Amino acid sequence: MNETPVLTVEKQFEVRFSEVDMMNIVWHGSYPLYLEDAREAFGEKYGLSYHKYISENIFAPIVEMNMSYKRPLRFGMKPTIKITYRPTESAKIIFDYTIYDPETEIVYLTASSVQVFMDRDYNLMWYSPEFYTEWKKAVGLL
Repeated sequence: MNETPVLTVEKQFEVRFSEVDMMNIVWHGSYPLYLEDAREAFGEKYGLSYHKYISENIFAPIVEMNMSYKRPLRFGMKPTIKITYRPTESAKIIFDYTIYDPETEIVYLTASSVQVFMDRDYNLMWYSPEFYTEWKKAVGLL
């Protein structure tokens, strides 16, 4: 029996002063940027990068993002963000995220995002583009 591979990437980052508010905690608007960094790291590792979308004449906008703040991050902390691809048969890309302290395993944020595919005329694609289906095969998801 073949198991579906779990595609995940972990990346440590440092909370910068420009990302915190007057209470010295990360401003809520900074978190989507951390998620973006994680998606870029995932794309680099697994070959599903924004460069690939562009070369295929595809847009992949985020249509849904959910975040659950567990504890505040503060200036100077060095947490890790973990991104995990969530397999789906639909023509979309779903990721789950966790920001945590790698030493204590304290979780600061859990999140998810959903991206869909659009052609260059901004039309929603109801079926997965060929390159995405091929990517799924190459990484063992199909």
